[in-house]
Amino acid sequence: MRIDEKDPRRLLQTFWGYDDFRGIQSDIIHSILHRHDTLGLMPTGGGKSIAFQVPALALEGVCIVVTPLIALMKDQVEHLRRRSITAAAIYSGQTREEMLRHLDNAVFGAYKFLYVSPERLSTEIFQVKVRKMKVSLLTVDEAHCISQWGYDFRPSYLEIATIRRLLPGVPVLALTATATPDVVRDICTHLAPPDTPPAAAPDEEAKGEWVEGFRVFRMSFARPNLAYVVRQTGDKFRELLHILRSVPGSAIVYTRNRQGTREVSDRLNEEGIQALFFHAGLPNADKDVRQRAWQEGATRVMVATNAFGMGIDKPDVRLVIHLDAPDSIEAYFQEAGRAGRDGLPAYAVLLAGREDHANLLRRVSVTFPPREYVSRVYEELCCFFQLAVGDGFRVTYEFDEETFCHAFRHFPTQLESALHLLSRAGYIDYREEDETRSRVLFLVHRDDLYSLHRLGRTAEAVIRALLRTTCGLFSDYSFIEEAEIARHCDMTEHEVYEALKQLTTQRVLHYVPRKKVPRITFLTRRVETREVTLTAEVYENRRTQYATRVQQMLDYIDNGDYCRSRFLLEYFADYSGHDCGRCDVCLQQKGSTSPAPAALCDHILTVLADGRPHRPTDFDLPGTAPARIAATLQEMVESGSIKMQDGQYMAHPAS
Repeated sequence: MRIDEKDPRRLLQTFWGYDDFRGIQSDIIHSILHRHDTLGLMPTGGGKSIAFQVPALALEGVCIVVTPLIALMKDQVEHLRRRSITAAAIYSGQTREEMLRHLDNAVFGAYKFLYVSPERLSTEIFQVKVRKMKVSLLTVDEAHCISQWGYDFRPSYLEIATIRRLLPGVPVLALTATATPDVVRDICTHLAPPDTPPAAAPDEEAKGEWVEGFRVFRMSFARPNLAYVVRQTGDKFRELLHILRSVPGSAIVYTRNRQGTREVSDRLNEEGIQALFFHAGLPNADKDVRQRAWQEGATRVMVATNAFGMGIDKPDVRLVIHLDAPDSIEAYFQEAGRAGRDGLPAYAVLLAGREDHANLLRRVSVTFPPREYVSRVYEELCCFFQLAVGDGFRVTYEFDEETFCHAFRHFPTQLESALHLLSRAGYIDYREEDETRSRVLFLVHRDDLYSLHRLGRTAEAVIRALLRTTCGLFSDYSFIEEAEIARHCDMTEHEVYEALKQLTTQRVLHYVPRKKVPRITFLTRRVETREVTLTAEVYENRRTQYATRVQQMLDYIDNGDYCRSRFLLEYFADYSGHDCGRCDVCLQQKGSTSPAPAALCDHILTVLADGRPHRPTDFDLPGTAPARIAATLQEMVESGSIKMQDGQYMAHPAS
């Protein structure tokens, strides 16, 4: 097929089956095709992927997509391949051979899209290979991560400036769903064109605003179908049950810590609500299985930390519930925005208790511990790795955080804050996302394998595949790839993972799954502890800004007289919104905390659709007064829409 760069709409129709673009997609694509550096501000579900995938298809060469979201990489690569579009991804956890194969294929023009995690950008091999590629477009997803004043700053994003210098004349498209005006300026400044700017069509009419050489397009962040609700409660779990039983459909429940995800999930299952838990510490195979089960509707609720949700395409989420408040409006807006991406009614509910104010304010001192504490951590790190003063330049160590905390009596959260501060000050490079590879060692002699019985068909198939694909299994730990074993056995990676765990329990072999291992690189030679310096930009300025963001989150929770949707929009300098009429504040001000009568009737009929009798409390709806629900139930009984028996309600046969 010949691709005509003048007709992106035809590409959209051919590969995606859509008749036309929506929102600001067309403006962004037009800007990229005229080789302008471009920034697109698009809410969750606004169609960011189309904005770079269509122009990349129209241009000659490979589009490099920088994103921190491995789940998004895998998902988008799979979707592109289904459309017969060549794509690959490079991220931590892959073997060196896999990475080299993908890089070489990109050099030879085998891919239209190459997804890369920001940590890979600084590696020498990537920078050598990218010079040889014909790159059409550099796309930066989650671009707010490059802003040192944003809520989710990631130092690895600063490497994008280096890549720009290696790719003169290649336009950049930055995309984000959460950026204040200050963060917008910071993004454009960090990504500003190097000495040789991209050529622009001289006769093109300039649209959008210009910021530091970037054309900036804004899409309204308003979500008319999404009702924001803050509910004050003394019993968050009881309120959570009420909401989940009142509003049908898929749900995400966010909680602050990993232990909480398991506890809440277990309690929900005990109450008859199907739930799984998810956090960053789970093995990758477990993550994939849980994510797939939730996406496919095999389980209704995912209880998770903020490690879950980014880059996951599930449009029919009806509820996002926060048991703990995030520490910024940006984080809350992004997480809440995962509800209702299909445009149908959905709810974002934040459960607030008396302890939340103190907990949020406490995060300021935990995230920015005293300077003396940071200096002490530096000294103890040097002792832990046995570095003398003057030693350690560019030396990298695996960091066993648990052992360190036990040896020097640290709390993990405060320790990690100190490590991040030392990273920003330039003393160390602390990386949390490097992964080890899975390893296996047989505990029985090769000849003894033939005498083992009752291992099961699956376990035996995995053993045969290991023996065919891997050497040295009986003498030392050998690296394995679960995906390769799965291909040989015609199984899923999760089935291989479970079989290897079973064989470990049976003492046939010892399986060490791949896991994330923090690494610390000393960027300078060790200095005396008294010489450790945290500048105002590293410490005081950031602490002040962080405290401001926390206070703005508290203001949102405490707000009782301003539409919550407008509150959120105006935080991002979007003043085009109107009172939503659906949040708890709007409903309270109207003197009736209920949705429109037709919507409430539909909700009642949805609850009754299971054919069982229900108590009045089963119809609770976020932001809706029980009295209004009771009155509507009575009206529906009188009209014959439903029936009541022994104080419980059922669907009428005629309804």
